[in-house]
Amino acid sequence: MPAFLTSHEWVQHYRTNAVNQLSIPWEEGAALSPEETRAVIDSLQAWQLGETSEATHLLVATRRYASVVADPEFVEAMQLFIIEEQRHGELLGRFLDLSGASRIKRNWGDSVFRFLRSGLRSMEIWTTVVIVVETLALIYYQAVMQATRSSVLRTICRQILRDEVHHLQFQYEHLAVMHAGRGMFARRLTLWSQRILFFGTTLAVWTAHHGTLRAGGYPFRRFWRASWNRMEFHWRRMGLKSRIRTVQTKLGRTRIQRATASAKTPKQWHGGVSPSNR
Repeated sequence: MPAFLTSHEWVQHYRTNAVNQLSIPWEEGAALSPEETRAVIDSLQAWQLGETSEATHLLVATRRYASVVADPEFVEAMQLFIIEEQRHGELLGRFLDLSGASRIKRNWGDSVFRFLRSGLRSMEIWTTVVIVVETLALIYYQAVMQATRSSVLRTICRQILRDEVHHLQFQYEHLAVMHAGRGMFARRLTLWSQRILFFGTTLAVWTAHHGTLRAGGYPFRRFWRASWNRMEFHWRRMGLKSRIRTVQTKLGRTRIQRATASAKTPKQWHGGVSPSNR
């Protein structure tokens, strides 16, 4: 397994990325045809709302986890990750403004997701949810980019896709550390739990956004296959698809030992018990 980035290195990445954004040609206007408007606007309104979360509960879980593993810079890295996600929401919101569409305040999918997140206390479950959603986001934004000729929207999608690849690495590296101390049976249970979450979330995204996905060249089978293949890659990177004997990382042996102790059994994963609650 390749060396992982430290939280300090992730902080530096997010700071550098914040000042190295793609130039978006806002002066060109939204430039959507009537067909493209019907294909993407309603879906973008819902997705934009989901990108605007303040992530208060995630930060609570982050501070607890950082305290357990003695990694205070992880909190700053997560804060910068959240800021980057919120920047995505603002880019989409500005595009909606440009197109004459409103920024919605409520959506059934977002309401369900926020309700579920409000009860999460485990850093591992939080991170797993983020990975599943952002894996699907990779396919979604690729579909949006292919469903329109708008230079502004296509550039926004390229920026988001570029950022999301790093977001996923940031999250799966930390899950790999949490999974490293588990035996084969425990990792199998973790994998199947994540698969159940993936199945449900994928079907929910398809139900809410199938029009946009189809317009971007992703009928259900292609959407499912692309999502599954990407998630399989992330499961391998988390160490759930192969036997892990040791994890060589830049995080340090103390970090690994404490992290694996905090996520030792599948019972704790299913019950949402974070190390800080013990």
